[in-house]
Parts: sequence; C-alpha cells; structure tokens
Amino acid sequence: MNDGVHAVAWTYGALTLLDQRRLPGETVYLRIDDVDGAIDAIRDMVVRGAPAIGIAAAYGAVLAARAAWRAYGAGWKGPWEADLERLAGARPTAVNLVWAVRRMRHLGLDLPDDQDPEPALLDEARAIHAEDLAANLRMGELGAALVDSRCGVLTHCNAGALATGGYGTALGVIRSAWKEGKIERVYADETRPWLQGARLTAWELLQDGIPVTLLADGAAAWLMKQGRVGWVIVGADRIAANGDVANKIGTYALALAARRHGVRFMVVAPTSTIDLSLASGEDIPIEERPADEVLELGGKRVAAAGAEAWNPAFDVTPAELVDAIVTERGVLVHPVHECLVDLMQD
Repeated sequence: MNDGVHAVAWTYGALTLLDQRRLPGETVYLRIDDVDGAIDAIRDMVVRGAPAIGIAAAYGAVLAARAAWRAYGAGWKGPWEADLERLAGARPTAVNLVWAVRRMRHLGLDLPDDQDPEPALLDEARAIHAEDLAANLRMGELGAALVDSRCGVLTHCNAGALATGGYGTALGVIRSAWKEGKIERVYADETRPWLQGARLTAWELLQDGIPVTLLADGAAAWLMKQGRVGWVIVGADRIAANGDVANKIGTYALALAARRHGVRFMVVAPTSTIDLSLASGEDIPIEERPADEVLELGGKRVAAAGAEAWNPAFDVTPAELVDAIVTERGVLVHPVHECLVDLMQD
C-alpha cells in the first residue's frame, strides 16, 4: 500500500501540514512555526479529521511551549496554558482536539519550571502521533474481519491517512479489507460542501489502486436500493457515552437509509474519540460553519442572490442505527453505554 500520504509531520523543528484545501489539484505543504499558525490551520481546514486535528494540536502545544519558554523562562507555564485554551477552542466538535491538548497540558504542568519544556513535550506529541498510526492499523484488521462476504462498501467524507496519523480509520478498514479480497468496489459520497469525498477520499484510494466510484450525497440511498452496498463504513469526530456518533454532516441520513435497506453500518474511531463525559449525542456541540461554504463553489457564488444558508458541519447518528463501533481496543456490536464504559476501563 502507498506510504506517501502524510497529513501531519514534525520536520526541521516545525509543524508541517499538507494543505488539504488544495488537493487534489496541488500538493502543498505548509510550515507552521507558532501556535497561532496551528490554530489558524485547524480552524481554516488546512488540517481536518478528528485524529489529525488532535496530532496537529499536540505539536501546536510544543510550539506554544517553545515560545513561552523563550519569552518568560521559568514563568512559561501561565502563558502556555492560555495558548492551550485557545488551541483547544479552534474547532468545537472533534473531541480528539481537546483530548490531545489535555494530555499535553498534564505532562507540561508536571515539568520543572526551570527546565526547557520542548524536548519532553515533543516526545509526547510524537508518541500521540505514533499511537494513532498503530491504532489505525489495528482497527483496520478488526474492521476488515467484520466484512464476511465480498461486497461493495460506501464511505462518507474522508477518514483516511489524510484525517489521521496514517493509514486511516474508515479507510484503514477499507484498505485492509481490500487487501484481503473482501471488497469489490468503494463508493464515496462527494460530501458537500467541502467535497472531502471527491477531493480527498477518491485521491487517497487511487494512490493505492483501489477502484472508487463517486456519487452525489443524495444518490446514496438509491445505490443501496440497487443492492450494491454491503457496508457503510465511516469515521467519527465524537462518540457519546450511549454510543451516539457525531460525524460529517450527511452521516445520519446514510444510517437511516442503511437501516431501511438492510445495509450494515460501521463506525471506526480510536478510543480518544469516545467522550464518556457526554451522556448522549444531544450533548455534543455541533459546529456551524460560514454560509459562504454552501452559497459558493470555488470562490464563485452559485446560489441565487438573497438566498441564505444553514451549514452545520456535523450531525449525530443515534446508537441504535450503528451495527458496530471499531476501536483499537476491540469491536462493540450494537453499542450501548455499558459496553463503552467497559471498553474504556480495559
């Protein structure tokens, strides 16, 4: 499989991000030298996908600590914590962002005040990155085992190497199942308004020689009606304690259509995406993005003058519509609250 897709990296003392806004037409890497640049990159969709956002935030915490140490010496922790608060608030729905910042903060506050914090914090950020890649590889194996007959699969948005530390969550399962000869074809929703499916998922799969067919988001239910899909496989940005799943807008509609047509529905996400502090999906904050993302295409207005737009970036799929949640710690079939709590305590 192709090993050339790296959305996030630490190179030559700085955070390096593949600018996903410019794919597939251009492959452009941005060098991020300070925490403000990391915050802007997360907010502006240079980097996206819950695990990748968390990894970028961990490296952003390193940049913030470097600047605070240089400016304040032994008094670095106060200014650093203020930067971490801003970093954690860059996007509200993906819990991996807050999880990574919290983990970096916990380590940083235990360091001596008079010690340069960068080496220890960089080691921790690199550990977060490496753990995510290992988790993706494990989830790929576990999820592929659920695909018990050769079939077509449908995915939504991009939950591949571009959205993670490498290999992918939903696309990690698809990659593994493809290697095992279990997948005939991958169908990918375009995923409006940012077109992550068309621009990113299709690009990733083609890098690996996996056949992919794009379809408009509204065509997915009809595709299922034709009997061409055995599984819908998606990632997640946050999973509540009862198993409700927040993911890219349009996921809920897919789950409803899948249940109607007897298509199984798989969510693939690391345990860092599970948020036991939220009882249900009703408590998950849903990011609303600018109306221009819907009213315009490629910077050119396509909607009638005077039209308004509602642009939620995510929706919530109830647990009862999910057949399996695949994590690096194991698979939960028909997930419920007790299962998630037990999983997180293992």
